[in-house]
Amino acid sequence: MGVALNNILSRIYSNDKEYLNENFAVTWINYKIENNNLFKGYGFGINNRKKIYPASIVKLVYGLAAYDWIRQGRLIISEEIRDAVKKMLFYSSNNATSFLVDILTGTTSGPRIEGESWKNWKYQRGIINDWLKELNWEELGGINCCQKTWDDGPFGREKEFYEYQNQNRNIMTTDATAKILEEIMIHIDYQKNDLNLRSFLKRNLNKDDLKEDPLNQVEGFLGEGLPESTTLWSKAGLMSEVRHDAAWWINSSSVQTLLVVFGNGKQYFKDNSLFPSIAKAVYEYNKFLY
Repeated sequence: MGVALNNILSRIYSNDKEYLNENFAVTWINYKIENNNLFKGYGFGINNRKKIYPASIVKLVYGLAAYDWIRQGRLIISEEIRDAVKKMLFYSSNNATSFLVDILTGTTSGPRIEGESWKNWKYQRGIINDWLKELNWEELGGINCCQKTWDDGPFGREKEFYEYQNQNRNIMTTDATAKILEEIMIHIDYQKNDLNLRSFLKRNLNKDDLKEDPLNQVEGFLGEGLPESTTLWSKAGLMSEVRHDAAWWINSSSVQTLLVVFGNGKQYFKDNSLFPSIAKAVYEYNKFLY
């Protein structure tokens, strides 16, 4: 798979995408199914431990945190919370994300505060990072998931919490993202009344339907490179400086794929063809191999 991934990227290089090695990261894992059991995945990564601003990819963390808070009895599930998590993951709503971060951490946005109130606020906002450390997953080492996501940027105490030159902004890796998505996809046995995170990530690849939704998280991302008949779950991240995607799809009755790609830089934000090209090549490789 390592040879295959490097060959895939080398072919893309030939199309004058010379920036590909700069601030680019990928984690690719295949999962083989035998006798209805999904075996541990095997794969390859490039810059897969490189820390990069995740944009809306961090919403996967907040969704899993909400599920775990409910499971532990720290949060009571309600239609409002279920609706907020769905809108955060499926539509990538920043308003829903803001609400959930407040609920999970017991904090609210607002004007700057000082003294003991400010100290307590910062401690509370770090609760999600504390939970991530308690999971004791090696892949999550060094990541930071404590900030809301914004349309225009933070103000007041939120801006101050970013610290000077944004040292405290959210940071993730493609390996950490893959671990979170893997947990959502295969390690949770969702029950009838659970917060079904997996269902909120399901994507429709029908081209006619995609035209009706300009914010579909498929066009310009990994899903666009897959056949329309592919069963896909994904979460994209896009802002003026990054283009990211985390995707899980079914190749066949025996193989499923997890692919996370981060592109950090304005050139990735502007490029609508790179991610579909990578996904298409990975899909074709798996089809040939299996």
